[in-house]
Amino acid sequence: MEFGMFLEFPVQDGGTEKNAFDDSILLINEAESLGVDSLWLAEYHFNPGRVMAAPVTILSNVAARTKNMRLGTAVILLPLANPIRVAEEIATLDLISGGRVEFGIGRGTFPNVHEGFSSPFEESRGRFDESLEIIIKAWTSETFSFEGDFYSFEDVTVTPKPLQSPYPPISVGVTSAESFAVTGRMGQNMMINPSRVFTLAGLKPQIEEYHQAWKDASHGGRGKVCLRVPVYLSQDPQKAHDEPMESALFSMGRLSDRVAKYAEYGGTTGNWGQEAEVVKNMSYDDWFRDKVAYGTPEAVTEKLQFLTEELGLDQIMFEVNFGNKIPLERQQASLRLMMEKVVPNFR
Repeated sequence: MEFGMFLEFPVQDGGTEKNAFDDSILLINEAESLGVDSLWLAEYHFNPGRVMAAPVTILSNVAARTKNMRLGTAVILLPLANPIRVAEEIATLDLISGGRVEFGIGRGTFPNVHEGFSSPFEESRGRFDESLEIIIKAWTSETFSFEGDFYSFEDVTVTPKPLQSPYPPISVGVTSAESFAVTGRMGQNMMINPSRVFTLAGLKPQIEEYHQAWKDASHGGRGKVCLRVPVYLSQDPQKAHDEPMESALFSMGRLSDRVAKYAEYGGTTGNWGQEAEVVKNMSYDDWFRDKVAYGTPEAVTEKLQFLTEELGLDQIMFEVNFGNKIPLERQQASLRLMMEKVVPNFR
């Protein structure tokens, strides 16, 4: 079992953007020393409170200060960028990091981000598919041409090539029910962010659908499944319940409002209005039970062991600051308990 840490580089109340970078780097340094397998960074735009618009740039800095931790994107929004530029930047990061890149990709969740880049949200699936095909060609071909609905290139030679052969591991971010089978048919690994739609334990049918689609498409082997899970640990069970409450409630409200706002947009999948209502009507104790792994090290171990066995997980991507309002010292304490008291039970 692999354990990665997911970070959003949040600006804490009363802090500055510089503080956000400094605090997150402190946490990354500690994660490296504690033996966290991988670091995963999102890509956020037009999102006040998070300074995570350039994850590849940040990962280049992390590559210089770490030796063992793998460096993942969770996710690069392919419809928003030129695929040739993405191929070049990821290959460069793979080279300077000594072959430690994990290439997580997605098409994006919220329409306003696409609008800000003058990229219609309803085109996101087509742009995503074409971009991935181009990136793989760029990494595996000396010279190639491509003609699609959104991109066209003739006789281009892209350098550098990644250090990993044939290229860094690819994982597709999944947030909607429809995406499981799509990702399986693609033959790509999958990382699941269940917060908007799913309970953690309720993911089994969708994961089975992913594996069946993989098999039906005649892909060899078995797709790797990663689950993103908020964690908070304390030796005191009451503190483990109460201390992250404010941060979780803030995140729940923010998520419900954003999903409701874009419920009528073209190109979205699923019933966003209904999903927003479900999140809005959940209590903190509902969230505590169904959406996170908060508790003593023993309780978190038990919950993660159940999820691993029930869902057939290959990797857990944990986040220690769900909602972005947990003080740094508590994040650090949670991280230490996670790596010292929980993770050894899975080795």
